[in-house]
Amino acid sequence: MKMKNAQVLNDNRDFLRLYRRGKSAVAPVLVTYARRGGVKGRRRVGITATKKVGGAVQRNRAKRLIRAAWREVESAAPYGWDFIFVARGRTPRARMQEVRAAMACHLQRLTAPQPEKKP
Repeated sequence: MKMKNAQVLNDNRDFLRLYRRGKSAVAPVLVTYARRGGVKGRRRVGITATKKVGGAVQRNRAKRLIRAAWREVESAAPYGWDFIFVARGRTPRARMQEVRAAMACHLQRLTAPQPEKKP
């Protein structure tokens, strides 16, 4: 998966850490997990598609759609964050614009600065 300034997450421990401690956002075509604290000056990205998505052909199509959407919205993602994108059952049948729009919305929502809590 060639990406401009992104490293690929491959280690299971990285995925588990993001699932447990990361923030998540859900859309009908995509689930996104995000967590600050990755490599400085880099974005780390992982993409998964379980057997619930379908057979090998459907899973590979879903991952291709997610990778293509990432390439288009990558410049909007901040550095120093880890992201995992999980395909859902609708992803292989979705249009590219739907996946890209969901991803852009998730990135904006998950990486926005948190408002400070008043004591």
